[in-house]
Amino acid sequence: MKFAFFPGCVSRGGCPELYPATIKVCQKLGFELDELQERGATCTGAGVLQEKNQFLGDTLNARTFAIAEQIDLPLMTICSTCQGVMSQANRRLTTNPEYLDKVNVHLAEEGLKYKGTVKPRHLLWIIIEEIGIESLKSMVVRPLTNLNLAPFYGCYMVRPSDALEFRLYPEREDSLERVMEALGASVVDYPGKTRCCGFPILTINEQNSVAMVANHTGTVKDLGADAMVTPCPLCHLNLDGYQPKAMQQADRSINLPIIHLPQLIGIALGFDAKEMGLSRHIISAKRMLSKVAVRG
Repeated sequence: MKFAFFPGCVSRGGCPELYPATIKVCQKLGFELDELQERGATCTGAGVLQEKNQFLGDTLNARTFAIAEQIDLPLMTICSTCQGVMSQANRRLTTNPEYLDKVNVHLAEEGLKYKGTVKPRHLLWIIIEEIGIESLKSMVVRPLTNLNLAPFYGCYMVRPSDALEFRLYPEREDSLERVMEALGASVVDYPGKTRCCGFPILTINEQNSVAMVANHTGTVKDLGADAMVTPCPLCHLNLDGYQPKAMQQADRSINLPIIHLPQLIGIALGFDAKEMGLSRHIISAKRMLSKVAVRG
């Protein structure tokens, strides 16, 4: 399977361990990746740009979609924020022909035109919809049977559900849990898995943002989780990077590792901790890794 790959900004910036882990895992899964950012694709705007200038944000995303159309490949991302922003932009573009025509006027300056055929999908969904749970199970060489893992979707992977096409693909609603179980882990369920991590308000209300980190991580720690798994690098930045401050603010010990989805899959597929970049995290994953006999 070959994909137009949109890694997003954070996988090479704030969470640089995510990009190489993804490349290794995708090779193991049999995916061939054609990177869109090497072809000139830009940031999705991460929701911030759309709040200020939705037309500009949608034009940038339409440009990325047009590049994917040129190479005639399905679009894959590894960031739930990118997924959400692109899905919402794509819905506006494909349901309003006049709006799409206005956007294409600007794309024409580069010889581009978006025809409305692209459906951006997160790696998580592609695993469920293209590989399948049973096939994923057959690839596991290191079952994660001793691990209790808590899912954390982040905002953009679960809403708005119409733009994310949950009606057409209901299996997306519990896709993270199903992948974790396929790898052999036990799921620690809790209501906060689909709530905000606090990252969007970090710069305007750090105290509340950090309190959200403490609430999410503390809740699942008390439920017996060995780690939290997320398909969103921005959630990872907050839940991992601000967890020390969250522990101080909440006056309690948490120390819950936050694992990127590709890292978790990679461990189950046989990669070691170094190959998956697990030493780069703020909160150490050593105790979790010891439970599945993973060397550093």
